[in-house]
Amino acid sequence: MQPHRSRYWLNANPVDPEVFREQAQAVCDLYERAGQLAEQGIHVVSTDEKTGIQALERKYPDIPMGPGRVQSREHEYIRHGTLCLTVNLEVWCGWIIAPTLGPTRTEQDFAAHVEQAVATDPFAGWVFLVDNLNTHQSESLVLYVAEACGIKEDLGEKEKSGVLKSQESRAAFLSDPSHRIRFVYTPKHSSWLNQVEIWFSILVRKLLRRSSFQSIEDLRKRILEFIDYFNRTMAKPIKWLYSPRPLRGEEPSG
Repeated sequence: MQPHRSRYWLNANPVDPEVFREQAQAVCDLYERAGQLAEQGIHVVSTDEKTGIQALERKYPDIPMGPGRVQSREHEYIRHGTLCLTVNLEVWCGWIIAPTLGPTRTEQDFAAHVEQAVATDPFAGWVFLVDNLNTHQSESLVLYVAEACGIKEDLGEKEKSGVLKSQESRAAFLSDPSHRIRFVYTPKHSSWLNQVEIWFSILVRKLLRRSSFQSIEDLRKRILEFIDYFNRTMAKPIKWLYSPRPLRGEEPSG
């Protein structure tokens, strides 16, 4: 018992447990089939942003650990700004592909990120696993997917008509399984289903937590170097154990 400790948590509390189960199952099925789909020329990537990565420089050097002494870190630091990192985790092999780093996280930024990822294999199929952030269901993304997939239909007008009318109508278009480039959304408040969150925790533990960065460019350079090192020496498929399927003999909830 450690009563002085606590942590935040978020109860997904789905309005319809069966809808949650179906959405979660769609994500888990893609994890299971990622290798087979890769053999068919279809990329399954887990995608998200890590915002507000601070370029913090410690005012004075660390005192290294020694016999009977833990590492000591100076508590004062100099702020050099922040970056937003957006990455794609290729599910079948665990590689990080086509990362982008920038100062903002706008809908244009995310659409440009997706375009950059697709450009690495422009004629392949792409399935992006993402959460329900509004930038993942944006007008910019719909326009890019329509152009890249050669879709000529009238998309309507944002907040007025057609595919572009609402976030829901845009999400339905972007998740259309007939499109070469499509998006699969995790259930609301369930971003833990997105494998890239596991990779972000690796980035924090291995690089960000104990580092000192002299500038934004230093932070950018070292993140990209870490991604290259990770792909060469550490990348492997994530052993995914969660399944929303009922256990044998379990009654479906609802």
